[in-house]
Amino acid sequence: MTTPTIDYPSTRLFINGQWRDSANGASLAVLNPATGAEIGRVAHAQISDLDDALAATARGFETWKAVPAAERCRIMRDAAALFRSRIDTIAQYLSLEQGKPLAEAKGEAQMSADVIDWFAEEGRRVYGRVVPPRAANATQVVLKEPVGPVAAFTPWNFPINQIVRKLSAALATGCSIIIKAPEETPASPAALIQAFADAGVPAGVVQLVYGNPGEISAYLIPHPVIRKVTFTGSTPVGKQLAALAGQYMKRVTMELGGHAPVIVCADANVAHAAKVAANAKFRNAGQVCISPTRFLVDQSVADEFIALFLAQTGKVKVGEGLASGSTMGPLANARRLSAMQQLTEDALARGGKVLTGGSRIGTQGNFFAPTVIADAPLDAQLFNQEPFGPMAAVHRVASTDEAIAEANRLPFGLAAYAFTSSLRCAHQLSQQVQTGMLWINAPAPAWPEMPFGGVKDSGYGSEGGPEALEAYLNTKSVATLNL
Repeated sequence: MTTPTIDYPSTRLFINGQWRDSANGASLAVLNPATGAEIGRVAHAQISDLDDALAATARGFETWKAVPAAERCRIMRDAAALFRSRIDTIAQYLSLEQGKPLAEAKGEAQMSADVIDWFAEEGRRVYGRVVPPRAANATQVVLKEPVGPVAAFTPWNFPINQIVRKLSAALATGCSIIIKAPEETPASPAALIQAFADAGVPAGVVQLVYGNPGEISAYLIPHPVIRKVTFTGSTPVGKQLAALAGQYMKRVTMELGGHAPVIVCADANVAHAAKVAANAKFRNAGQVCISPTRFLVDQSVADEFIALFLAQTGKVKVGEGLASGSTMGPLANARRLSAMQQLTEDALARGGKVLTGGSRIGTQGNFFAPTVIADAPLDAQLFNQEPFGPMAAVHRVASTDEAIAEANRLPFGLAAYAFTSSLRCAHQLSQQVQTGMLWINAPAPAWPEMPFGGVKDSGYGSEGGPEALEAYLNTKSVATLNL
């Protein structure tokens, strides 16, 4: 099957409204995960580049916070329109550098434009309030003000969508921002930033850098210019960055790892559950923070669920993201390929059974077969470590109570799924499952108007809904006695 050929661009830094190379010209290779071949380069920021970005974002904040909310909204909506007009090209960049099928890449880009629009409008509704005073000649008001320059750190699995939530919330509230984007997937974030620049965001309001993640975070987070830190990534790294931010009293939003349980109750519509769960499981090759991973299925419907889930899994067509007909692409890097192999070997060693998949596909690229494992014990790595790949683990339970207990056993609490036909059971699940997001009988579109975030070791704060804006705002109490 022929894969379309596109001109994949090399990516530079965006600082103070200008695209530029790093101070010493250093760059990193960008690899196609389907072939392992180098497809471009990305600039590798040096400390002097970060100093320039910090100085620019400090100036940009003073400019942007003075722009009326209605004007900020207009510019953001113009950026969304420009971005939509370029989606076909941007989606090809995303598919080539990250591996996901072109249809998924377009879906991510389209959702990202919707996110910009929603935050743009929500920024017009950042209201304070008037508090009734205790004296007739007094007034009391509560004001909302932008917190200041933001440092944002984003991963490679959704390189546009993870940036756009942070960027849109920051701009909607009047903050400037430095984005540290993923080196593996640089071109699609750069195209997003170009849309904002073309829409008229003033120089210095948005900076985009790439480079050594540890070096950049260690330099930006303690810097006095930065007043807010937002990170999406693994729990161990998130804890380190949150601790660093805490030393300098920086506001923090953390969207960290998960291990999403899927509870299939005895009264569930099993065919619906199998179809929805399988489609969610293999989206982006399972490299999704809210991907369903631990399938806790009532023993009375387990055989039926497994058969239907395997049938749905068999429909997944693995191939290069730009190849026609592909519904699942390669894993983003060789590290994920090794992780899948290790989890499979551990499950087998502990008595688990591979019902389908369980191995690498071919010898070129990072392709791994959609995998379903049953009968592994709960101490298997697969039930305790987030697989972040195309791997589902099925465990039979005797009751909904047992399923909830297992769902809550791990320290993670980002997302969960459940399937039931009972309002009583749905209520129990909504009250007792310890998670930031729960979808019952439904897939998991991350609509911008809904909160998006976790509890426990999966982080804190939200990257969706009105709640997302609060982390970018300071609250000021003003009381005036009218003499």
